[in-house]
Amino acid sequence: MKTWIKSGKPWIWLTAGAVSICLLAVIGLLGLIIARGMVHFWPSDINAYQYQDPYQNGEVVQVVGELREKEEVSLERIRDSGVALESSSDRIQRYLIKVGNRDIGGSDFRWIIQPLISGVSTPKEIIVFERLEWGNLHGDLLQLKIDGATVAEGPGGWEALQKQLDTTLDLHSTIRDIEKSDIGSINYAMEQLRLDKRTLELKNGASPEALADIQLETEQLQQEYELLQNRLQGLYREIGRATVTVKVSTGQTVELPLSKVVRAYQPNKLSLFAKTLFYFEKVWEFLSEDPREANTEGGIFPAIFGTVIMVIIMSMLATPFGVIAAIYLREYAKQGFITRTIRIAVNNLAGVPAIVYGVFGLGFFVYFLGGSIDSLFFPEAAPAPVFGTPGLLWASLTLALLTMPVVIVATEEGLSRIPRSIREGSLALGATKAETLWRTIIPMASPAIMTGMILAIARAAGEVAPLMLVGVVKLAPSLPLDGNFPFVHLDRKFMHLGFHIYDVGFQSPNIEAARPLVYATALLLVIVIVVLNLAAIAIRNRLREKYKSLEQ
Repeated sequence: MKTWIKSGKPWIWLTAGAVSICLLAVIGLLGLIIARGMVHFWPSDINAYQYQDPYQNGEVVQVVGELREKEEVSLERIRDSGVALESSSDRIQRYLIKVGNRDIGGSDFRWIIQPLISGVSTPKEIIVFERLEWGNLHGDLLQLKIDGATVAEGPGGWEALQKQLDTTLDLHSTIRDIEKSDIGSINYAMEQLRLDKRTLELKNGASPEALADIQLETEQLQQEYELLQNRLQGLYREIGRATVTVKVSTGQTVELPLSKVVRAYQPNKLSLFAKTLFYFEKVWEFLSEDPREANTEGGIFPAIFGTVIMVIIMSMLATPFGVIAAIYLREYAKQGFITRTIRIAVNNLAGVPAIVYGVFGLGFFVYFLGGSIDSLFFPEAAPAPVFGTPGLLWASLTLALLTMPVVIVATEEGLSRIPRSIREGSLALGATKAETLWRTIIPMASPAIMTGMILAIARAAGEVAPLMLVGVVKLAPSLPLDGNFPFVHLDRKFMHLGFHIYDVGFQSPNIEAARPLVYATALLLVIVIVVLNLAAIAIRNRLREKYKSLEQ
């Protein structure tokens, strides 16, 4: 036994076991995220449960909705909730049903107890209406009306409903394009003219001719704005003509404006192929549309866009400075006490909590640097801040500081692996030290540089705490990139995938409805980070093979 322990084999097995446990934990976590996230987009069947409601003196009611979850609870727990249930079993199964119709019943979900279910059916004609507000509405089609006149009734009106809904969605798209693109551009131009006028006033250069030119441009923009507003009013009147009357499970009838409907479908009639098409349509909507319903419905495109553009700007800031710092420390600085102290400081910075960087970014970048920029270059915007408020630039700079130690350490490690003979041979052939670095050393160290950069990007993509202080918001009114000069607006606030997960998971008013979206967003963030790491490995291996002969 002693010989076996001294041989070191127990520690090998212990290490292998620890690695295996970690891998199993990671695989289990990914499996949970995938299973919970991907099922979010699948159209589940709608069931009608005949239920003896214990809160209505045992009266049989109809509970209509999709089965979301099953669980077993103790009989004592059921009784503690106020249900006088008699059962020979100590464990009772209950179902979580997504009933929708939140504006009618007050809640999207309801628990029902399995022993009190007297029957289950799957009605074919039931329709699920996805709405802009109040979540889904489940019910049967009674009437389709246009301008108050009935154009279709009963189940036979399904095709007419789909045609009218397509027309309404086209009108929605036109309205959104006018509001975001055309009117948005006019508002931006009018604001720039206002700032130009204020600039002339501050510089005492507000001549009558200059003011007249600004006034003329403003009037022209105002005329364009009024024309677009008149067109919008006509479109809103057109889109508000159609309504649909729906009968819900409680027997009530609901008059639903079709302008509030995003999608209508009959899940119990869909074939497997139709459900698959619906699934990919929902996935595309998730990736390409804006969020709605307090971020619990719709897509996450602004969060994807904000995450990507922030990481790109961060990498453009962190990588050059990190590489230059590493080259100086390894190739130029005299190796002594000061250099060792700097290296210790860099290593310690890598372990500083992220929220500390956020506090520093808020105090130094936003208030001090941003406030100084506003007072020097944007006095016309006062008292409204331009760069003196959290935004994309300050978030990118904050994360650049946070990830720079990773780039410095990785680059230094790469530089230290290059044989001294390479440097001496280059210098012996007449190259200067700068030429040696630029043409020989840095290309050979590029695998380590790329690895450090991609690891920094992967870490930055998942950071949330500092961003909450320096630029990330729950819902950004516009993207940091648009068609208005200067096209990239570094002063704007933005959305981020990590903060979106936090907001939907912990700040949502409807946690149960938002939970699948949290898993789906987390899965997307994991995929982004995995892709970045795989890209790092591929780039590193390619560069390593390219310069392998020089190292030998």
